[in-house]
This record gives sequence, structure tokens and C-alpha cells, in this order.
Amino acid sequence: MLDYQALEKLGRECGFTYVEPLDASTIKLLPEVREMCKNGNCGRYGKNWSCPPGCGTLEECRARVEHFQEGILVQTVGELEDELDGEAMMETEKLHKEHFREMLDQLRKEYPDMLPLGAGSCCQCKTCTYPDAPCRFPEKQISSMESYGMLVTEVCKANQMEYYHGPGTIAYTSCFLLRQPL
Repeated sequence: MLDYQALEKLGRECGFTYVEPLDASTIKLLPEVREMCKNGNCGRYGKNWSCPPGCGTLEECRARVEHFQEGILVQTVGELEDELDGEAMMETEKLHKEHFREMLDQLRKEYPDMLPLGAGSCCQCKTCTYPDAPCRFPEKQISSMESYGMLVTEVCKANQMEYYHGPGTIAYTSCFLLRQPL
């Protein structure tokens, strides 16, 4: 069993607003989420190794996820001046990704076989090599929860993490699927 108190402490030290245990059995990989990707909701479908179809089929993603029984959800919540405050949204996303990378670096020391799933597509490189050449930095590539087919609101709900924090807020959520090293 994971030491959730230590993981929560690390998550807070890395800057996350919320950290909650994740029961991997609650994760459902849904074709309709993948369909949202395909329909161009973010514009990265077919343009990035971390996004569908580059990150693998839903079945391949499911096979990766099934290796884990537990993990943690992490979330960064930002304040908005109004619902159109794009600057605050981008700043909160940037902070979330910085927190995520910092925690990822820390967790890799103890959990080298983890599966980190971020928020948004990988932005390690200015231009992704997909599909013409292999990923330049596969060890740094991060797929999103959505690219794996997860409906983030449902994963949060199933694991007692609020997703919506009220008007004037934006939340970015990611997870780390972990298992104790042998």
C-alpha cells in the first residue's frame, strides 16, 4: 500500500492545491472521450506522440493502466477575474505543468515504473516528430488523462476529489499511477 500521507506532503511541497488517493479500479477508458479528441476539441489529435492515435489504441492504453492498482490525483486550482480570463487559465496551466514535472522527477526516484498522466498534450518539443520519426524524448513524454480515454470529472468524482471549485476558478488535474517497487 502506498504511503498517501507522504505522497500528499510531496504534492503540496510541489505546489499542488489538492492531492487525493486514486483507486485505479475506478478508471474507465471511454471511446467517447477519444472521439472528442478525434473531433478536434484541442487540435492535437494526430499531431503529437502523446495524443491519439500516437499514444496507442484504447486497448494498448488499457493494458498499461491495468498494471496498477493505486496512485494519486493532483490538482492545481487558479482564480479567474471572469469566465473569459484566458491569461489566468494559461498561467494556471503553466503552473500545473511545472508542479507536475517537479513531482514527476521526485517520484521517479522511488517509483521508476509509474505511469504519469498529465493535463493537456505533451509540449516537450516545439515541433513534435509525429508521425515521421520516433519521439526525441520518450522518457519525458507525457500523455494526458483524456488521451488515454479518461473522463477526468468522473475519475475525480470516483476518488472524492472536487473537479469544479465554483465560479471564478479553473482546475487542472493529472494523476500518477504507482506501484511499490519490488
